[in-house]
Amino acid sequence: MELNTIQPAEGSKKARRRVGRGIGSGLGKTAGRGHKGQKSRAGGYHKVGFEGGQMPLQRRLPKRGFKSANLQFNGEVTLAQLEKLGAAEVDLLALKAAKLVPQIVKNVKVIKSGELKRAVKLTGIGATAGAKAAIEAAGGSLN
Repeated sequence: MELNTIQPAEGSKKARRRVGRGIGSGLGKTAGRGHKGQKSRAGGYHKVGFEGGQMPLQRRLPKRGFKSANLQFNGEVTLAQLEKLGAAEVDLLALKAAKLVPQIVKNVKVIKSGELKRAVKLTGIGATAGAKAAIEAAGGSLN
């Protein structure tokens, strides 16, 4: 067997339908399009979502909401997660290494959920007002 002799299996390829080639072909005259009407004519068809002039579904439904594409770059960490992490100094790379935030994240904020008993120094990480108070109460700091 050579590359130039390879052929598809017998019967696996079917010849395409050639329409409008005379009466004997079975697809002459109207070429399978039927008689008259928009779909029988060249270039005659409607756009996607067209409902014959009726107000289309995508216009009948109310417009609702917006979700910023930038949300995927924001992450959050709880006080409980910081406690479990057990590191004295925490930055974005440490959180990514511990898999507390996804790799795509650029901005991280600490939220007040759970308790923090050890002193933690945060570098390049934001915090909510409640979380900041809890971190400083535990002897930690934010940079």
